[in-house]
Amino acid sequence: MSRQKTIQKPVEISGLGLFTSKPVQVRMLPAQANTGIIFVRTDLPQPIRISASIPALAGPQDRRTSLRDGQISVETTEHVLSAMAGMGVDNVIIEVNSAELPGTDCSPKPFVDAILQAGLEEQDADRKEFVIETPTAVSEGNAMLAALPGEGDYLDILYDLDYGPVKSIGRQVLGFRLDADDYAAQIAPARTFLLEHEARAFQAKGWGTHLQASDLLVMGEHGPVENTPRFEDEQVRHKVADLIGDLALLGRSLRGRIVAYKSGHNLNHQLARKLAEQVVARERARSLTRQPQLDIRQIMLLLPHRYPFLMIDRVIELQDDKRAVGIKNVSINEPFFQGHYPGEPIMPGVLILEAMAQLSGLLLSQRLEHTGKVAFLVSLDKAKNRRPVRPGDQLVIESVALHVRSRTGHCQCHAYVGGELAAEAELKFMLVDKETI
Repeated sequence: MSRQKTIQKPVEISGLGLFTSKPVQVRMLPAQANTGIIFVRTDLPQPIRISASIPALAGPQDRRTSLRDGQISVETTEHVLSAMAGMGVDNVIIEVNSAELPGTDCSPKPFVDAILQAGLEEQDADRKEFVIETPTAVSEGNAMLAALPGEGDYLDILYDLDYGPVKSIGRQVLGFRLDADDYAAQIAPARTFLLEHEARAFQAKGWGTHLQASDLLVMGEHGPVENTPRFEDEQVRHKVADLIGDLALLGRSLRGRIVAYKSGHNLNHQLARKLAEQVVARERARSLTRQPQLDIRQIMLLLPHRYPFLMIDRVIELQDDKRAVGIKNVSINEPFFQGHYPGEPIMPGVLILEAMAQLSGLLLSQRLEHTGKVAFLVSLDKAKNRRPVRPGDQLVIESVALHVRSRTGHCQCHAYVGGELAAEAELKFMLVDKETI
């Protein structure tokens, strides 16, 4: 398997938001292995972190991909995500001082140039991959998008763009192999395009008031208005760029084939959600047959908790002090079901948080400097219960270390039932000596 990558040094890029026309500055920073792509809104009184992931994907938005955490969003992320996926960047922190990423030249190219300026660094962790094994398709009207098994260790994309009677675009078909063909030269320079009447409607909504026809591809009856195409088939290349960016929300390097006909962001998001369900289901199935990294005897040596408050039955995955996956089997014999609630047993959300905290404590204990210490929960943030947990469910809990120091730890946690997100939170800890408890 190939190794994960991050950028070697911080790099900055600025511009105006494509929709808002507001000035925005972006700072991209190296990140630890298994961090993924994290956006940080630095313009708020307290910086808000938003993961580039399917759970953060906002509802349908016109002509863009938006990520959201509660009421806080980061807009028009597809071009920077496309650049990251196209250039093989797995882990990066993207600080942005506005609600929208800069539109730059309406293509991923400026972000690619920034990545090349920063340089790439290989990390000591295998890249997360997902091989498409089950044909999956979504459709909307006469548009279609399908994920199919493929041959070889690549993602092959075949995109059929059909504008029919619009002669300035017509029908364009492009095949592209991600991680093998030259993304920086063949895909990244392709710009956003609009028909003339679409461009007028776009600005009538108050969007892109700073834009001139020369800033992107506005297609008239006989060709581009006040502009020159970078490719004869620039429109289909841009569609491929957007598709790569939207599928990057899986947090996995895809292997297989993608076949698209007239698809856009909405269909891209629908397919990404279906693939995400397959990712979770497959990983859960594998976890059930995997030998535990820590069994209950080892867990009890590391944690001071005992019945009825020991909430982790086994740890099935442990990547140094960076990531842990644990199991909590929820039984009707749990004492809290007697009162929560009689006739309608539901696991209290605070106990799901406690299970997250205990798994995080096991993760933080893997650092040599934390030997003999216990993770003491001091604060939590962004805690959300997404669905009830009932007797017979199996909680699969993931904890990822965001920041770890000699005396403190900060973890991001998710809990799943049957592949469905049940709860999430960010937890902060103090590491204290066992003797002081």
